[in-house]
Amino acid sequence: MPHFKRMSIETAAADIREEFSWLEDWEARYAHIIDLGKANPPLSDEEKTEETRVRGCTSQVWMVTHFEDDRLIVRAESDAMIVSGLIGILIRLYSGARLSEVEAFDAKALLNDIGVTGALTAQRSNGLAAMLERIRHDARQALSA
Repeated sequence: MPHFKRMSIETAAADIREEFSWLEDWEARYAHIIDLGKANPPLSDEEKTEETRVRGCTSQVWMVTHFEDDRLIVRAESDAMIVSGLIGILIRLYSGARLSEVEAFDAKALLNDIGVTGALTAQRSNGLAAMLERIRHDARQALSA
C-alpha cells in the first residue's frame, strides 16, 4: 500500500475542481467518474465484512480506514460502477489527509461544484452521504482516542 504524505484536502479539492472543469456535460462527468472507479484497487475478500460495510448505500460498499502519523487512510470498494467512481473521488480527497482536516472540509460543496450532486438519484445521494459520514466518524474516533 502506498504511504500517503501529501497536500491538504483543500489542495486536493482544487485539483479535482480543475480536472472536472474540462468536462462539459454530465455524460462526460459520468464517464470520468466511472474511469476513476475502475482505478480503485479492490479490497480483499477478508476486508469485505459486515463491520466494513457502509450502511445506507443501495449498492454494496465496503470501507476500510486506518491511521498513519495523524493521517487518515481510506480504501473502499463497491459493486456499482458509479459508486466506485464516487469512492475514487473521496479517496483522493481524504486518504492521506490530516485527521484535523477531515471534519472541517465540506465535501458536499465540492461535489456540487464539480456537477456531481445534482445528477445523482436520491438513493445515490443518500449512499454518498453515508460514505462521507463514515469517513468523518472514523476520523472523529481516531482524534478522540
